[in-house]
Amino acid sequence: MRGRARRTAAAALALAATAPMLSACFEEPSAHEAVRDFLIGWQTGDYAAAARRTDGDRKVVSRALEDAKLQLDAASFRFKVTSMRRAADEVEADFDAEVDLGENNPLWEYEGKLPLHLVDGQWRVRWSPSVLHPQLREGERFAVKVTPEGRQPILDRNRDPLQEKAVLHVASVVPSNLKGGEADKLCEKLSKITGFPQDRLLSRIRSAPPNLQVPLVTFGRTKFGQLRGQLEAIPGITLSAQEQAVAPASPTQIVGTVTAVTPESEQQLGGPQRAGDTVGRAGLQKAYQEHLTGSTDTRVITVDLKTLKVTELKKWRPDRATSPVQTTLDRSHQKAADSALLGGTPGMLVAVQASTGDILAVSSTEQYNQERHALAGRFPAGTAFSIMTVEGMLRAKIDPKQKLACPVDRSVGGAAFHQEGVPAGSSPTLQANFATGCVTALAALARRIDGSELAADAAKFGIGVPWTLPLKSFSGSMKALKNDAATAKAITGQNVLVSPLSMALVAGAVASGTWRPPVLVTEPQTADPTTDAKPSKAPDPVKLDEKTVETLRAFMRSGVTAGSARAAAALGDPVHGITASASQNRKPLAWFVGWQGDVAVAVLMQSSDATAGAAVAGRFFQGLHAGM
Repeated sequence: MRGRARRTAAAALALAATAPMLSACFEEPSAHEAVRDFLIGWQTGDYAAAARRTDGDRKVVSRALEDAKLQLDAASFRFKVTSMRRAADEVEADFDAEVDLGENNPLWEYEGKLPLHLVDGQWRVRWSPSVLHPQLREGERFAVKVTPEGRQPILDRNRDPLQEKAVLHVASVVPSNLKGGEADKLCEKLSKITGFPQDRLLSRIRSAPPNLQVPLVTFGRTKFGQLRGQLEAIPGITLSAQEQAVAPASPTQIVGTVTAVTPESEQQLGGPQRAGDTVGRAGLQKAYQEHLTGSTDTRVITVDLKTLKVTELKKWRPDRATSPVQTTLDRSHQKAADSALLGGTPGMLVAVQASTGDILAVSSTEQYNQERHALAGRFPAGTAFSIMTVEGMLRAKIDPKQKLACPVDRSVGGAAFHQEGVPAGSSPTLQANFATGCVTALAALARRIDGSELAADAAKFGIGVPWTLPLKSFSGSMKALKNDAATAKAITGQNVLVSPLSMALVAGAVASGTWRPPVLVTEPQTADPTTDAKPSKAPDPVKLDEKTVETLRAFMRSGVTAGSARAAAALGDPVHGITASASQNRKPLAWFVGWQGDVAVAVLMQSSDATAGAAVAGRFFQGLHAGM
């Protein structure tokens, strides 16, 4: 792995500083030379040179030093001599060892001793396994026991899991069952099939306790089906099926998918995950990968090869505790949203809690993505943007009861506006034009509303305000309004882009009287779970002008009772809302923006029927009542 390579290089560079340090430690040059040559040979992997400085069989010593590195799966060893004592013809050197276990595990630090004696007038390290570690004995070996903590769930607001059980297939081995070069052959074949580096698979076997099942690679259902025959043909491999809660429940694209670690993702993650683990590929599973998986419980042990007795030398608890990700999503609201969108017309629905900004449901048909489109999409607001113009109307002292013609066509500042389906010459009130979303009538207000103040009015409803979510999102944007034509286009939402999420929050602001930023995850509170950086401060709630809110509520109630949003009417608390039409890339769009009780919604449908969004909202609210 790249992390391992960097650390190995660092250890090699440190050697230049280590050797002079060793030279300065002792008064006895010949004893010093034996200590220096042994430790430098061990540190650099020149095991033959280290073995020559011992009284043991050189092949046995060289093999023991090499095995220690393999059994620990160590990226590097570093040594520092701390003291030396001599008594007659005996010398004992104390040293500090620092072993990088790789895989982003902590460094293993321990104190060792080198006993030396004279052999034919030469100082030699008195060889025994305790030279490697004071507690290592004959017939024992090192091993690293790694116990990953299970992947934690993503929960809805009621702490119900937002994932279902799925079957993963695990290829594993018991190291003690592999004789001779069988481990090398097994890893060679498995590497060719899966793409995982052969040396990493082999090191995982060599460093594991010999009598335990060692998972090497995990496969999803499809991949396992493709490779099963080849895997079964590898001697020594054990294949097992394990149920894990990794299949996302609705909203699937917000929760995100989980797959087995691939060779590519193992390289990219740079975390504790290894072949055999799972990784989030999208949505919250990806955003909170580090938090959901945390670290592993790692132990350095010795194993008696005859009795299999284990002695623990060092233990590290996970440096990052795992815990579920708590979201604001509500499964009952999600079910109602999904059901409301059944019928074949492409569209999306976002529901939020008006009093908190909590995102309750995000649903879409297959033509749209819940994150990229419902949260982060950029769509023309149409006359739904007229909600943000009401404060400007009131500043201009425009009476909601004032008659305002709704012709088929109108020009404002040279910009042409067209209204479908309205008889020429009709003169409803401003409130009625708002309720029906008359483009030509609303555009006429541009000569009386201050365009320079419209952007500030829109910002009170969160349009263009930066907020912090763990997934991609879009709060809206509008172009600079330099003349009446640009202001008229803004009032009718032709040069304003919004997302369904941003418009659901607009509806929530009218419902509660205060705009609030969106909330999707309540625990953990860290905005970026892959770093230790403090989360960005969310924008403060904005209390709206009471007169503006009162007027908007009346306008949006009439949108349901007398306007084109009548299809949204539902049981229980009255529904407030308006419809709006827009187009993007020659595709007609139909908005509904409104609320019932404390639940605010924005629905965007790909339809030429201006009431399509209102019909979906009506089914959503009815579904909520039916589920209560």
